[in-house]
Amino acid sequence: MNKPSTSVLSIAVLVAALGYFVDIYDLLLFSIIRVPSLTSFGLSPELITSEGELIIMWQMAGLLLGGIIWGVMGDKKGRLSVLFGSIILYSVANIANGFVQNVEQYKIIRFIAGLGLAGELGAGITLVSELIAKEKRGIATSLVAGIGLTGAIVAFIMKSNFEWRTCYFIGGGLGLLLLLMRISVFESGMFNQVKNTSVQRGNFLMLFSNAARFKKYFLNILIGLPTWFVIGVLITFSGEFGEKMGIKEKIDPGKAIMYAYTAISIGDILIGFISQWLKSRKKALYIFYGITVIFMILFFTVQWNGSAAGMYWICAGLGFGTGFWAIFVTMGAEQFGTNIRATAATTIPNMVRGMLAIFILPIFKGFRNVTDYVTAGWICAIIIMVISTIAVIFIKETFGKDLDFIET
Repeated sequence: MNKPSTSVLSIAVLVAALGYFVDIYDLLLFSIIRVPSLTSFGLSPELITSEGELIIMWQMAGLLLGGIIWGVMGDKKGRLSVLFGSIILYSVANIANGFVQNVEQYKIIRFIAGLGLAGELGAGITLVSELIAKEKRGIATSLVAGIGLTGAIVAFIMKSNFEWRTCYFIGGGLGLLLLLMRISVFESGMFNQVKNTSVQRGNFLMLFSNAARFKKYFLNILIGLPTWFVIGVLITFSGEFGEKMGIKEKIDPGKAIMYAYTAISIGDILIGFISQWLKSRKKALYIFYGITVIFMILFFTVQWNGSAAGMYWICAGLGFGTGFWAIFVTMGAEQFGTNIRATAATTIPNMVRGMLAIFILPIFKGFRNVTDYVTAGWICAIIIMVISTIAVIFIKETFGKDLDFIET
């Protein structure tokens, strides 16, 4: 087996980071260009909100299903097969997105794009986790996420300078260009060692067949919920929240996402070093949960009759607080053996993304039916943070864990 690298600046880290960069560009592009793209179809402001929610739910459903497909393939065929296959699918889908003519086509193409986008992060984090020495693993995966998350910033810049269809063509082109860099990356030595044995690999049902294994899988999903509540509800619909709060200026959700992801990128890099300094993934999570709660309180209190600039900066604070995505996914990879590690690490973040469609947005809509828009938001915020904090309390620490083991 290849000896793990002690350098966090390896070609694997660079390629995984650039892959995640393109992934995030494409993943957040709809949220950024939701209003102009749906306006071009002649939709009313009310339909832009309702149809926008449905398109996001279709994309997230694709991520949910794709996470299972690519995760299983990552353990059966290899981490690199996922990195190649997923980027081809979502690159082609995003080029096709530039040609959609109505909402129904939009839903179908975003679902297909979601299928492709599902494989990128989990396979990249799994590969980097297995190729980098355990002493530097947290920093390496944080660099992957931190660099990758700047894709949202570039997506906003593209939206500001190009027509929305062109933005999709650019995303698809970036993905196809990245394929050329992927050729230089080697497969994980841990996977190659397991591949040559008779051990069962990539069995998704193994995550549910053992009570202890299912518990850690489920807890890993729950600790990621705040990220997609913040991005999928508070920031994506910041324009609607601002209007309900009496903000006179028009809030651009794309700009809110750009502010948030700039801060998320900084947070994701910083949390790797904090985790390294504290020798703990959980303690670092508690710190960032605390920051998230502070900015949630500010979001729902100081923004009444406030300004668009204030909303953007609070979105940045929320983004920084939820900048624990790298550590969260790394914990998912560290919890499970080599024979189902890609399955776990790929499905966990996509289960969280999928929870936006099957749990977060539905409860938000449910509370909106019995109370006002803003109240529904802060009630959901409390529920999400309580659930996730309890999950962190019960999950096991994984800092410095040796990953050379299998699940039976």
